[in-house]
Amino acid sequence: MLETHTIFDDAASSKELAVHRVTDIKEAIRTQNRVNIFVDNKFYCSLDIAQVVDLHLKIGRELNEADLAELKKASDFGKFYACALQFALLRPHSSREIRDYLNRKTRSQKVRVKNRKTNQYEIREKQGYDKSLCEPVFQRLEQRGYIDDRRFAELWVENRNVKKGSSIKKLRLELQQKGIDSQIIEEVLESADRNDSDELAKIIAKKRTKYPDDQKLTQYLLRQGFNYSDISDALSSIESSSV
Repeated sequence: MLETHTIFDDAASSKELAVHRVTDIKEAIRTQNRVNIFVDNKFYCSLDIAQVVDLHLKIGRELNEADLAELKKASDFGKFYACALQFALLRPHSSREIRDYLNRKTRSQKVRVKNRKTNQYEIREKQGYDKSLCEPVFQRLEQRGYIDDRRFAELWVENRNVKKGSSIKKLRLELQQKGIDSQIIEEVLESADRNDSDELAKIIAKKRTKYPDDQKLTQYLLRQGFNYSDISDALSSIESSSV
């Protein structure tokens, strides 16, 4: 995790080498809970309020070049974390999904922005975040409970295709594709209140009209991950009960 509070620990050394000064700290207009930091009367970067407190940053603080570099890194970390947090809160995500997202955000991308002078939209290249920030951001999300593969797997099994049905085999494959550890998968599936018999009944009830022929319905159910004997038993049971 990025240890922002270490930036100005050696105050005496920093003072001797300082060539810059924090001249103003203003509340950011567009982004809540962030402030703009001015160094030598010019905007330098923005930080979230918690970072300002951790850094003991105040007007008049003297900074050397190393301090400025670390301040910029802290600013980038705050922005990257806020971006990742927003993604994490959209819905539950697995560790792999979060890591994939963070890696994507390190790549440069073309964005459409409005030029304030010409009032026209332009395509500009937006630089990605520093790759070295991926792990600190991931760790912060994990420490604060936004990443939990077991909880993700439980929610996935609990909610995935509940009404229309889903085989245990299919659920297992989906979780594997999400990067969930095999031991977690098996433990979650074992404790889940779902079984193939009930799931088959759901799907057959929904698909019987589309597949009136047992052979075609059987082929469809096989593709959904059910085994042949369970499908045969389910169809036989339905036929006998309808007689």
